Amino acid sequence: MTWTIDPAHSRVGFAVRHMMFATVRGHFGSFDGVLNLDASQPENSSVEGTVDVASINTGEPDRDNHLRSPDFFDVENYPTMSFRSTRIEAKGGNRYLVHGDMTIKDVTRPITFDVEYGGEGRDPWGNTRRGFSASTSINRKDFDLTWNVALETGGWLVGDEVKIEIEQEVVDMPESAAAA
Repeated sequence: MTWTIDPAHSRVGFAVRHMMFATVRGHFGSFDGVLNLDASQPENSSVEGTVDVASINTGEPDRDNHLRSPDFFDVENYPTMSFRSTRIEAKGGNRYLVHGDMTIKDVTRPITFDVEYGGEGRDPWGNTRRGFSASTSINRKDFDLTWNVALETGGWLVGDEVKIEIEQEVVDMPESAAAA
């Protein structure tokens, strides 16, 4: 069964160290994706997602513009980043490892998300929804995101490790609702 991500009830966020001692958080406001779910054997499921990198928001417009520039994401040449699962591994209970390929700036690397299934329910309009939380960490340099400035006190302005946190609600609309 195919489920689509509900962007109004989902979030693609990240966190990275700033100046070695603080954390800057942000998110992407525009993304989409699908989950092909085999509920009886979740290991046979798959997920794909795409993020509009220009939709980055850290709450600081100057920083966001710098992140869109060729120093970082270079959104003019690489407007999206994507993830496509290659394997899903059950860890017991409602926990899974979702292995797959992440592509940023035409660089594709394998990553693994730790995923927790939050449950399922029907909304007031008759649609069935499911919730998932996913997290992973990547080294930004592995994806050609290498810009940095050395600090006079030692260390670097921007940390290498980026934590990715996704809250995802997916929806399967009945055929009668989809046709309306």
